[in-house]
Amino acid sequence: MRELFDEVAGRSPLDPQEAVRRSVRTPRRKRFYKEAGVAEAESGFAIMLDGKPIRTPSSRQVVIPSRALADAVAAEWAAQGETIDPVTMPLTRIANSVVEGVIDRVDLVSDDLAKYFEADLLFYRAGHPEGLVAREAAHWDPVLFWAAQTLGAHFILSEGIMHVKQPEEAVQAARAALPGDAWSIAALHVVTTLTGSALLALALAHGVRDADQVWAAAHVDEDWNAETWGVDEEAVVRRAARGRDFEAAGAVLAAVKPQAAKGP
Repeated sequence: MRELFDEVAGRSPLDPQEAVRRSVRTPRRKRFYKEAGVAEAESGFAIMLDGKPIRTPSSRQVVIPSRALADAVAAEWAAQGETIDPVTMPLTRIANSVVEGVIDRVDLVSDDLAKYFEADLLFYRAGHPEGLVAREAAHWDPVLFWAAQTLGAHFILSEGIMHVKQPEEAVQAARAALPGDAWSIAALHVVTTLTGSALLALALAHGVRDADQVWAAAHVDEDWNAETWGVDEEAVVRRAARGRDFEAAGAVLAAVKPQAAKGP
């Protein structure tokens, strides 16, 4: 079962897109259990398959701090058909990443996430057309104003894609506002990877923007191009797949938020 869980999670558990690519290339395994459920465990809730707890490839038992989140993970296992499709199990992938790769190195994962503050999506603006410029400002400026006014993180904007070096004080101020628990950091890392913006992820964690607003802000340019040039059907499919992982990360954040109070 540990080999199967490794396949479900992928080798790069904090990169949901890579996890999905791996799962697509790997032949599906047959379902080997009848029932999936939840049982109380030390410090949380365990996911049970036919009464046995699931474990990561290194034999760590997967324990989830929220009953609602544990029920949702168990539901992913229960929903599998004759074969197991890892693409349909984004919560399971996040759970594995937390237990296997984040719990013992929260600071390192936080530092990796904080690197996105040095080249965030929100820093690089279109110079034209006016409609796109205005739309980016409407979606992105409130987050930047919040970061400056509430966190003391004053970032520099640039027109185009030329890299601009951000003040170290701004990067560190935003870094200090990251939550301190493994589950939230893992979820935020997923959101950042999917949106290209650690600031949007941080705004989501602090309740400054809700999930719909964050997802829309992450796709301002893509939506503008679709409206201007037409819809790319393959892009729509890819976006839907990313959306499932984004929703899963949002569900994790919502489930553990009371425990993640750190920063302003």
